[in-house]
Amino acid sequence: MASNDTDRSGVLVFGLGRFGSALADTLDTMDVDVLAVERDPAVVERWSKRLPCVEADGADPRALEQIGAADFAAAVVGVGTSLEASVLITGNLVDIGIPEIWAKATSVEHKRILERIGAHHVVLPESDAGARVAHSVGGKMLDYIEIEDGFTIVKMRPPKETHHFTLDKLDLQGKYGVHVIGVKGAGRDFEYATPHTMVGPEDLLVVAGEGELLERFAQRP
Repeated sequence: MASNDTDRSGVLVFGLGRFGSALADTLDTMDVDVLAVERDPAVVERWSKRLPCVEADGADPRALEQIGAADFAAAVVGVGTSLEASVLITGNLVDIGIPEIWAKATSVEHKRILERIGAHHVVLPESDAGARVAHSVGGKMLDYIEIEDGFTIVKMRPPKETHHFTLDKLDLQGKYGVHVIGVKGAGRDFEYATPHTMVGPEDLLVVAGEGELLERFAQRP
């Protein structure tokens, strides 16, 4: 029987390949309660000294029951070598009602299948990384993260027209449909933006909005 959402905690990570191991290791260093699930005993042995991990096959519903998967608040399916295993694990997690299911896809078709069976978030690591680099190369954008449904956050250099003006005077929301979240000045700590925040030529802006609107704003001279 699945737990109530309020009783759940921790993150399950399925697969200890490059993606899954990096993710699980990072979560562990962030003091997140994480349990890695891997079917290869040699991989489990290699990681067991660094991470809480268990040898199990997430494609088997009985294995999920044995490790108490229903008690976890979130799960990440990092299995990339087998589409069948990825789909079966994701489907099993949907069946037991995990509130947040993230899954790694290796193709657009794979992504579509995972979304159809109920994964809440699907990532294409190589494609996403390529898109971030493409948005950064040769432009004002230094980083680019699409959150969901086109909503995007970027770190960028400020266009010339913003230099030496406060945000209330610039009215970027009204003119371009973008919202400055914060500003990092040279030699200064990051500051959350206020209407009175002054933009300097050497500042870095953290800006949110629809991807296309951010692209247009970043292309301003």
